[in-house]
Amino acid sequence: MNKSGPIIVIEDDTDDQEILVEIFRKLDFDNEVFYFYDGNDALEFLNKTEVQPFLILSDINMPKIDGFELRSKVFTNEQLQIKCIPYLFFTTGATKKAVTDAYALSVQGFFLKPTSMADFERTIRKIVEYWKECIAPSQYE
Repeated sequence: MNKSGPIIVIEDDTDDQEILVEIFRKLDFDNEVFYFYDGNDALEFLNKTEVQPFLILSDINMPKIDGFELRSKVFTNEQLQIKCIPYLFFTTGATKKAVTDAYALSVQGFFLKPTSMADFERTIRKIVEYWKECIAPSQYE
């Protein structure tokens, strides 16, 4: 896990993406934030970049490939697996099946998007701070 690497946000809703831009700007983490509107573009970036991302925040309901399919592609890709990039779902709705399916794909978190700006900011801060404190196997290479 590269704690100084960029945060990857995959969000097709422009309003939610604008909220996230504002929140990350306000929180002023050292990490650059890369935004993608769909899973294909994010996957192409992850496969081609030499940059090792710190964290992936992914919506579930997206065009082209949804969050589950994207997670599956990242999870089964050996080159991406060894990078130990935490993958979290950040979505507007949850069902027991969605949460179960997510954890079956070894996501490291499933979060509902808060409805208030203050709660949204607090959730993003907690997520990033938590992962900044975690130790991953890649830190021992």
